[in-house]
Amino acid sequence: MAERFNPFQMAQAQLDEATEQLGLSKDVRAILREPLREFHFNIPVRMDDGSIRVFRGFRVQHNDVRGPCKGGIRFAPNETIDTVRALAMWMTWKCAVVDIPLGGSKGGCIVDPAQLSESEKERLCRGWIDQVWKDIGPQVDVPAPDVGTTKQMMGWMMDEYCKLVGGFVPNIITGKPVDAGGSQGRTEATGFGVIFTVREAMKALNMKSTESVAAIQGFGNVAQYAAIGFKKFLGGKVACVSCWDHRDKTAYTYSHPDGIDAEFLQTITDQYGTIDKDRAEAKGYVVEPGDAWISKDVDVLIPAALEGQINADTVNRISPRVKLIAEAANGPTTTEADKILQKKGIYVIPDFLANAGGVTVSYFEQVQGTYNFYWGLAEVQKLLDDKMTSAFWAVHKMHEEKNVYTRLAAYLVSVKRVVDAMKLRGWV
Repeated sequence: MAERFNPFQMAQAQLDEATEQLGLSKDVRAILREPLREFHFNIPVRMDDGSIRVFRGFRVQHNDVRGPCKGGIRFAPNETIDTVRALAMWMTWKCAVVDIPLGGSKGGCIVDPAQLSESEKERLCRGWIDQVWKDIGPQVDVPAPDVGTTKQMMGWMMDEYCKLVGGFVPNIITGKPVDAGGSQGRTEATGFGVIFTVREAMKALNMKSTESVAAIQGFGNVAQYAAIGFKKFLGGKVACVSCWDHRDKTAYTYSHPDGIDAEFLQTITDQYGTIDKDRAEAKGYVVEPGDAWISKDVDVLIPAALEGQINADTVNRISPRVKLIAEAANGPTTTEADKILQKKGIYVIPDFLANAGGVTVSYFEQVQGTYNFYWGLAEVQKLLDDKMTSAFWAVHKMHEEKNVYTRLAAYLVSVKRVVDAMKLRGWV
């Protein structure tokens, strides 16, 4: 029987392996294994029909020793506190691996945003801020968008915070629309960041990027720009993408004999990452079951959806041709599947390295908002490329020097940076 998936227990198990390797004391481990703070709250929202509906919200601040906490807000019907705890912990390591002066946090709300009107979503966003505004701030904890939330929703949240504190505070939220104090390049940052690490991994593995084919799970923001970037920066082909169709509650994989055209698919995809099936089929796309992506005969797999997708039930369906997995999603590979991937010799770019492009440009957005001085797109993308490239080679060097799995190597780099800061500040 496959393992029962609990993302927080998985995150703790991954951390335990790293702390054991680093020889850290029980006291240090105790601090790192649990969040420093977490907030649970109810959000009453008046619906369009006049009724009141109460939504459950969370904010978890895992560690702030290296700087203010940083992490997105997920609106999802299956959200759990353990998911938010795991994501907050991974944010700590993510900020550390790219060496930006931030800690880790995450927020959530149990809701299917696709079932809400625009006005209901706005009231929910403002209500979420109403519950936590005293416990976040530019020097404390800076939220951002994630699964189920958008740039517009970040704009509403920033506006609500500004009203509550009585001043313009653009650096309280990142991932905002550019015209509301957002950064150029933030929309594509996570997906492009994934591809920058894939490019460097291909160099390390002596793979020819122009001859490489990828399969991508998901077609939200991250997957869209990973697909665009795979062709734009690497000259490769994307065989397929998958997506969850929120209308009929079913997942589908979309493939094309010539490789998918991500920019075309963007034009027929709604804000929740659902592709218009009829319009795709009219353009020659083949519609397959949602899990078909994982068994495609490709060189690269890019899981860019939700956690736990490569697990004991799916890992053995991966083609022998696959040499590289880039974890664009958070926690897409379970502990049991990790062991099998190691035996198969597949090179894995772990999630908190691969998808760190989003928080990196969010950090740039914070800096720009603080100084009220904004950079151009080329400058942002050059800085992002430099950060992702440097982070990849720091992890790869650790992987080679210690002869350890790449995920453990990323943890060794990140945890050491966090613990060093804890020692310098006198926490331990």
